[in-house]
Amino acid sequence: MSRPPPLTGIRVLDLTRLLPGPVATLHLADLGAEVIKIEDPQVGDYARTLGTGQGEDSAYFRMINRNKQGLRLDLKKPGGVEVFMRLAATVDVIVESFRPGVTDKLGIGYAAVATVNPKISYCSISGYGQDGPYRDHAGHDINYLGYAGVLDQIGSEGGNPAIPNFQIADLLGGALTAAMGILAAVLEAQRTGQGRYIDVAMTDSVLTHTYFTMLRLNDAGHSAPRGSDLLNGGLPCYAIYRCADGRHMAVGALEGKFWKACCTALERPEWIRRQWDAGLRSEMAALFATRPRDDWATLFAAVDCCVTPILSPEEALDNEQIAARRMVLRDDGLTQFAPPLKLSGYEFTVRQPAPKVGEHNDGILRAAGYTDDEVAALAATGVV
Repeated sequence: MSRPPPLTGIRVLDLTRLLPGPVATLHLADLGAEVIKIEDPQVGDYARTLGTGQGEDSAYFRMINRNKQGLRLDLKKPGGVEVFMRLAATVDVIVESFRPGVTDKLGIGYAAVATVNPKISYCSISGYGQDGPYRDHAGHDINYLGYAGVLDQIGSEGGNPAIPNFQIADLLGGALTAAMGILAAVLEAQRTGQGRYIDVAMTDSVLTHTYFTMLRLNDAGHSAPRGSDLLNGGLPCYAIYRCADGRHMAVGALEGKFWKACCTALERPEWIRRQWDAGLRSEMAALFATRPRDDWATLFAAVDCCVTPILSPEEALDNEQIAARRMVLRDDGLTQFAPPLKLSGYEFTVRQPAPKVGEHNDGILRAAGYTDDEVAALAATGVV
């Protein structure tokens, strides 16, 4: 029998825009939380027009703001702060991504909210955190990865650092770390009646996941040059190889049994003893370059040794495993990702598309106790 999503009844005020905050609250919304996305009347969320060059909401905005309600609110006006604080008194979570100290100046910071709602889980997401010498510095994913030593390790041996087409600090460091902290704080608040302030720094969060760099530092006392460490291209058994058609294969045969099977499939049994020999990489590269990717993929499909094709994004969306897991869906005229969590007794659906600016103003305000006349007055004064 189908059960409601696990976060049903949890209410969230979302003051974030762009990345990573909207993705953190997307995860909460997809799990059933009631998320109210708050935008100011002047600028709103920059993501609405990201990449469109036009006035309509972008595909990006619509993908990361589904299952949310929209409230337009001017927090620079006293009436806007009053509305926010009335809502804050009734919700479980607030998520914001302003520069440190901004919410306090507006009168809606954690200290102010906690006086009217001691159970609040209040999450601030920033690049460098709420303290330290960089707390007020601007930044983006590339900057946080640079400070955390991650960019230095991404790229080919002897080449320049490479920019990943996946915002590691934003999405791992900001969105997922924030969601984890929020859920931990909500659970505690339900148990004890006391909320928490959650300070998420994207630089901290990505730094603390660089385990293999730290392994090298502990073992050798220094990091390895990019492209030469255990899991970034330094080993022949864990590397990327270019094929005859310009596409690539990923070899991840770290365990001895997998490496033996790989060498056997390649008809190179003499390579088995050279698993940790960096000099073997050039010989393997020469061999993989003799045949197109799909020939190699067909060969290794029957061999259990962690050697697989590197797919394009289009190929990944059509991949049979991705399809079997129902990870791609069509909604709101877009191809979108399904949530990565599969929960027993719950079948994910998109409850509503991303909101238009202020789309749910009236309903949200009336639910907070405002009369029709009061709602009209707030609109007339530009508060909403």
